[in-house]
Amino acid sequence: MRLLSTLSRTASREPRIRPDLHHHRRPLSSRTHPQHPPPHLTRTTRPFSTTPRTPHNDLIPPTPTNSRRITFIDKDAHPTTLTVADGNNLLDIAQAHDLDMEGACGGSCACSTCHVVVADDAMYDRMPEPSDDENDMLDLAFGLTETSRLGCQVVMSEALDGVVVKLPSMTRNMQASDFAAVETKG
Repeated sequence: MRLLSTLSRTASREPRIRPDLHHHRRPLSSRTHPQHPPPHLTRTTRPFSTTPRTPHNDLIPPTPTNSRRITFIDKDAHPTTLTVADGNNLLDIAQAHDLDMEGACGGSCACSTCHVVVADDAMYDRMPEPSDDENDMLDLAFGLTETSRLGCQVVMSEALDGVVVKLPSMTRNMQASDFAAVETKG
């Protein structure tokens, strides 16, 4: 009974504001108007920019000012001459035209399945030097020569107009599944 009377007295009282916390409350006049949210809830605008997206295997179409010729010689020594634009790499060009170039890593320079051999030494010398990553992957390539390159790393340009590349007779695709099979056999 005594507890009930205490509760009823407490419920009927006005809420007490502790005097030591009262200084944290802002006066009503300085509170934010409902139409203007507090600063921490407002959005700030920042400049936003993007670069044009170039999806994998989506070729830049050649125009009269940037059309280049490239010849692929397949495993059976059949030449295929194509007209392409600057900025396309050899892997994308070959795959877009259904030539037999695997590109297992998707053009990220993590395999050697897009290995090509540049037929002309002078044309090879016009190409930019291969990166260390490309050289590391070329070490794994089948039929490595002095003029070997990875197709995903060779980008067409005016200097490479007329380039002839040979596709090797086979590729070496080192996958994790290859190593798993070896471990289970041993």
